[in-house]
Amino acid sequence: MEVKTKAIVLRTVKYGESRFIVDLLTREVGRVSFICQLTKSGHGKIKKQLFQPLTLLDIVFDYRKNLTLQRFQDLRIGHAYLSLPFDAYKLSISLFLAEFLVYATRDEQDNWPLFDFIETSLLWLDNATDGFSNFHLVFMMRISLFIGFFPNMESYQEGAWFDLRDGIFSLLRPAHTDCLNPDEATHVVTLMRMSLDNMQLFRMSRVDRNRCTDIILYYYRLHLPDFPELRSLAVLKELF
Repeated sequence: MEVKTKAIVLRTVKYGESRFIVDLLTREVGRVSFICQLTKSGHGKIKKQLFQPLTLLDIVFDYRKNLTLQRFQDLRIGHAYLSLPFDAYKLSISLFLAEFLVYATRDEQDNWPLFDFIETSLLWLDNATDGFSNFHLVFMMRISLFIGFFPNMESYQEGAWFDLRDGIFSLLRPAHTDCLNPDEATHVVTLMRMSLDNMQLFRMSRVDRNRCTDIILYYYRLHLPDFPELRSLAVLKELF
């Protein structure tokens, strides 16, 4: 079946001397892996620079569900970023979020609302001139909405605990340790109120921002099997 779709590059892995595997999130069929051959002449369509993390592509391929690795028929840049690869702060965010998406979207199929949110968010970040220090927090929290475990805000009351396993607030302390006390539970409330449009209004210290990052990632590890510690997290924490 021929598929024409938008795609977002998540990562590349070297495979032999002149080949590599690229993992993409596509709008039409979700996660797909491709095997690519680099041409020695450098004049072919497959160029390594096309596969930098979070690059937006337009691709065509013959989709065969029985194959683990697909092959491109055609591909080109879907949108050329203006600042994302060149701004040190934005680049650190993009590398962190690319690693995050590798694991957060591992089992996603045709979830076009998820794809559209990611694409819109990346274009927003590319165009932003300031006020994006909380971008990764908003991004990760909103992704949980599209993949099925966004916290239930309706259960919140002042003084409530937050149950990380069930994604709900409770006035009673949960019987397990995967929970946040009422003081820390307010971080979750703040995160749920943030959006791309208003996040610059939420002032956070580096300590609070890093703590929120840790809470979100722990929440993902509870809800997604084999979600690991992210290697790029340390760099992000230093910058933000």
